[in-house]
Amino acid sequence: PGRDDCYLILPFGLHWSEARASDMIVFDESGSTLEGEGVVELSAQCIHAPIHRICGVRVVLHTHQPWALALNMLKDNRLLPANQTAAFFHGHIAYDDNYTGTADSLEEGERLARLMGDKQMVFMKNHGVIVTGNTIAQAYKRLYKLERVCRTQGLAMSTGRPLAVLSDDIVAQVQGPSDNDRHSRAEREHLYFEAMMRVRRAFSDR
Repeated sequence: PGRDDCYLILPFGLHWSEARASDMIVFDESGSTLEGEGVVELSAQCIHAPIHRICGVRVVLHTHQPWALALNMLKDNRLLPANQTAAFFHGHIAYDDNYTGTADSLEEGERLARLMGDKQMVFMKNHGVIVTGNTIAQAYKRLYKLERVCRTQGLAMSTGRPLAVLSDDIVAQVQGPSDNDRHSRAEREHLYFEAMMRVRRAFSDR
């Protein structure tokens, strides 16, 4: 919100279906509400604020989405580069394999931030995922696509047949820039986010 020592978040108690941008509050790392009405939920404060501060990212999303959580309930919760979209995530995920309970201290958020390091995402065993980005559009697209690739991996694993994992060379080719691409990744992220906003508004207007 124009400062590096405070953050935007939805106040505790709102259902996602009723939340609006105007409901966002500004809070600091101590959990104090600086602007807006409402309070920040403790675990949200303890996870989000340290990651913003330590990792220097502008957007932090933390969810318990069903397919990502289902994968994180497995002993082997690694996301495999077994399709083109999944290849984009390879090497960008940190794995927290030790669930320590509800995040109720800033020290827990600091631990997660150190674990994340220069990665963009964290898979939290038995808990959920953290996805970061430099823009809302970037973080949202990562989160949306991540849930989709977790779903496709789960569906493929349910067949009981071996997965065809892409080679490191192919993964590098998929992740690398293309001289023939007409659209930058930033443009793709912006257009995707705008499209999803239109879809949401269309459903809201029904």
